[in-house]
Amino acid sequence: MSKEIQNQPIPDFDWDKAADKGFGTGYSNADRDRLEQMYETTLSPVQEKEVVKGVVVGITDREVILNIGFKSDGIVSSNEFRDLPGMKIGDEVEVYVENQEDAQGQLVLSRKKAKVITAWDNIQKSFDEDVVIDANVKRRTKGGLIVDIFGIEAFLPGSQIDVKPIRDFDIFVGKRMEVKVVKINYANDNVVVSHKILIEKDLEAQRQQILNNLEKGQVLEGVIKNMTNFGVFIDLGGVDGLLHITDISWGRINHPSDLLSLDQKLNVVVLDFDEEKKRISLGLKQLQSHPWDSLDEDIQVGSKVTGRIVNVADYGAFLEIKPGVEGLIHVSEMSWSQHLRNPQEFMNVNDEISAVVLTLDRQERKMSLGIKQLTEDPWTQGSLKEKYAIGTRHKGVVRNLTNFGLFIELEEGIDGLVHVSDLSWTKKIKHPSDFVKVNDELEVVVLELDAENRRLALGHKQLEENPWDTFETIFEVGSVHKSTIVAKGDKFATLELPYGIEGVAAIKNLAKEDGTFAEVGESLDFTVLEFLKDEKKIVLTHSKVKAAPAVEEKKEDKSAKPAAAPAKSPATTESSSKEGEKSTFGDLSVLSALKEQMEESEKKGKK
Repeated sequence: MSKEIQNQPIPDFDWDKAADKGFGTGYSNADRDRLEQMYETTLSPVQEKEVVKGVVVGITDREVILNIGFKSDGIVSSNEFRDLPGMKIGDEVEVYVENQEDAQGQLVLSRKKAKVITAWDNIQKSFDEDVVIDANVKRRTKGGLIVDIFGIEAFLPGSQIDVKPIRDFDIFVGKRMEVKVVKINYANDNVVVSHKILIEKDLEAQRQQILNNLEKGQVLEGVIKNMTNFGVFIDLGGVDGLLHITDISWGRINHPSDLLSLDQKLNVVVLDFDEEKKRISLGLKQLQSHPWDSLDEDIQVGSKVTGRIVNVADYGAFLEIKPGVEGLIHVSEMSWSQHLRNPQEFMNVNDEISAVVLTLDRQERKMSLGIKQLTEDPWTQGSLKEKYAIGTRHKGVVRNLTNFGLFIELEEGIDGLVHVSDLSWTKKIKHPSDFVKVNDELEVVVLELDAENRRLALGHKQLEENPWDTFETIFEVGSVHKSTIVAKGDKFATLELPYGIEGVAAIKNLAKEDGTFAEVGESLDFTVLEFLKDEKKIVLTHSKVKAAPAVEEKKEDKSAKPAAAPAKSPATTESSSKEGEKSTFGDLSVLSALKEQMEESEKKGKK
């Protein structure tokens, strides 16, 4: 049967007739337009590189299928939905259209990029509209915190966390806080937020209320928010005030941390207030009575006190008897020595010492102290006159040099003066520095003692006998000595004579036989013109040494003329001869006397 059917011929199909009665026929133009409009509404116009909303239509282990109203659905990796663990079919999410159709004809979407674009739009909107954002603190970084706003990491500076300085940023990690966007930098994808700005707005009303009611002498409670070398800043509830280091305690302190600590609560008094600059000066010690008011009445001038050195200056040191009560120990009151020295040679800060009250003014709250008064004044010792009797020898240290002499310290508090003229018998010393230096040890002899006026005259050359008694017999007037010129001035030259003594000669008396003048360093024969023992001065000449023989011949010639006269006196001639030998031939006074004697002899011869 079946074979028969298969073998039957199939009639030809009239496709033209079928085209008229086929699919889509029988619709009017109005119906067609209505159906086309309905179809177009099921598709949304989609542009690439924009954010659109899509509906979740399918979820697998690896992908999420989204319908964005396009001709095809898009597929997004499920990793981009980790922040939505409870997502289900039918949920609406925003995605970014990367490509309408890739090489496989697939719609390419990205939720990650959509979140970034949306986040920046929200950040800009929050910045423009001054909106408060709820941020999550992710981690700490240098200088502040990193917070998450709309999925974007923003920087929260440490100075913008709170109105008071924050020392530990770690306590905020993992917490949520409200912030405001204060700066956006698209070039670096950088966002800066602030939490402090929100607190300041809350404190503005409170601050204004405090400032309006602020008065001098008012006691307020505050918290130490910052500490410096010169003081601490105290938060008075939105208003900061400065507590200077000098107003912390009546006693001296080196740093505020000696008595105070950060975040400490304390009561302070308002000392001053500048309304224009809004500066508040605070005090802490003013809440306590002044220590001078409770100073023991037994402390009077002459009392012995004990305390601690709190400061050492060039002029002295301050001794703290009790916190807030100090006395000055001037450097001159540290030792009986009259030579002022550095106070640090006697004491250092924090030394515990005793002192004697020299002056006391309770009203002015001033006190001067001394420590040398704890020992006996060396000038009032009973054995002073015996110890430093005239003629006694002592050794001391040179403490000071002056133009007229030097001061020697024989013991602490006992000084003596050695005049420059009492340093050497033979050398003419112009300044003590030519003979000795400071801190050198020198042996001296007491020449004079005045205990009442604290004066002691000393000498060094007196350790030896006066050599000028011997020099008087050696350097007689008219004697000739080999001398060396050591210096020349405008009118006189200095000569070095035997035995290490010095002499002087006029420049004109340096003329030599050839008419030239002797220069420094030359050694020549010099004749003594004058020997002044009291002035320790010897006057010499060289130019008259060569003139001596001529004078002798002249003397002989003149004495020969009255040979025929019987009245010639041999005694007179012998006396003149002896006078010439003893006197200097070049001395004008000697020649004048000799001439007078010769003329007198001639007159007697004529008679």
